[in-house]
Amino acid sequence: MSVQSERVPEGVDVRLPSAARVYDWLLGGSHNFDADRAVGEKVVAVLPSGRRVAASNRAFLRRAVRYMVGQGITQFLDLGSGIPTVGNVHEIAQDMDPGCKVVYVDYDKVAVAHSRLILDGNPNAAVVEADLCRPEDVLNSAATQGMLDFDRPIGLLMVAVFHFIPDNLRPAEIVARYRETLPSGSLVALSHLTADHAPEAMAAVTEAMKNSRDPMYFRPYAEVTALFDGLDLVEPGVVSAPLWHAEPGLRDVEPDDVYAGVGRKA
Repeated sequence: MSVQSERVPEGVDVRLPSAARVYDWLLGGSHNFDADRAVGEKVVAVLPSGRRVAASNRAFLRRAVRYMVGQGITQFLDLGSGIPTVGNVHEIAQDMDPGCKVVYVDYDKVAVAHSRLILDGNPNAAVVEADLCRPEDVLNSAATQGMLDFDRPIGLLMVAVFHFIPDNLRPAEIVARYRETLPSGSLVALSHLTADHAPEAMAAVTEAMKNSRDPMYFRPYAEVTALFDGLDLVEPGVVSAPLWHAEPGLRDVEPDDVYAGVGRKA
């Protein structure tokens, strides 16, 4: 069933699939269009574990945010935040501490529109429409400057987003620019899809996404780990996402196609 027209922001071409909406579909959300679902079906056809991988990323986000709040972090900057679905950062953080503040950042107009709708009436959360590859635009935005105190530690979230950034945009330099701005004691959570374990299937995923607005660029373990340069890795380091602070009582956790970790700025 298509999303109703009143949920389509002006100027959005629903015929062009976007990663944010494909991800929403994989998570079982409703903020997606026919073009997004068509791409999602292609992804699942070539990678049957696609929905599980998406859920694994979301679960890592939840555990990382809880860990950060437990470490005293009460303000968050979520880059490439995507479509608001169950388990948003502000819901997780504010459930533990109602005073937590969150700034969401995305360049997808649909993601931003739905974020603004869900955040209406929440004084401790805001959304910035910006390209995370332009750190100055994100960091100098009125919402970021008004919501976050850069004299206190910040939780920076870069979950399931840098595999959409091509090498020519120098992902490590983008991460470094944000890292340099963070106060001492800040925590950075990052997850990234890889083709290390299933190269043929992930090559097919790349093919399925190549004609969307957001083609994908999977990276090996060494390149993902390098994105944490300049940070002190929190144990157990960069690992398969389900293995990072696995849920208590969870047994026989299988590694998947996502590397994840959290680093601390000294």
